Amino acid sequence: MRRWLAFVLLFSAAPSVAQRDFLTAAEIDQLREIQEPDARLQLYVGFANQRMAQIQQLVAKEKTGRSRMIHEVLDEYTKIIDAIDAVTDDALRRRAPLDAGIKAVVEGEKRMLSSLEKIAESRPKDLEAYKFMLEQAILATRDSMELAEQDLETRAADVDAQAAKEKKEREALMRPEEVQAKRDSEQKEQEQKKKVPTLRRPGETAKEKP
Repeated sequence: MRRWLAFVLLFSAAPSVAQRDFLTAAEIDQLREIQEPDARLQLYVGFANQRMAQIQQLVAKEKTGRSRMIHEVLDEYTKIIDAIDAVTDDALRRRAPLDAGIKAVVEGEKRMLSSLEKIAESRPKDLEAYKFMLEQAILATRDSMELAEQDLETRAADVDAQAAKEKKEREALMRPEEVQAKRDSEQKEQEQKKKVPTLRRPGETAKEKP
């Protein structure tokens, strides 16, 4: 499924010479300032809406080089939709609250899916130049919308099951000592998270009461 491959997109916003970024520098800055997944989902929906507006403007007016620009914006749009799924699944794994974000995703993707389907039905003259990307955008939006409409507890269980399966597959390729070291590290990390925070400096101990 598309969503299990989408996690890579969470890290692809970094500057790259080999691959064109799918977010602008300003959008990346906005994401860096907001860590809560619920708010991030709303940001991503806004980014997708902006790309949809660009696509509609390009389709509405014929001009030289239009098909290449439509192809590029459709590619950006699809990667943003994949990122929405990745953010949602990561939040569900961590049991982070998702309320306004999921609502924004469902409402936004319904509108955007309708817009994409109308473009496909209108059959622009240069459609063949970006037909595949348009089909991918429609598929990604439909899949993402269906996921967003699912019961979150059910989706969270699916995410956990997939993560467990992938972990088992990775461990199957490792040597026994590597598996044990990895599990020891994970256990240590979990124990560290459970420790009560302290305001003491490193190495400082509690003073004895007089």
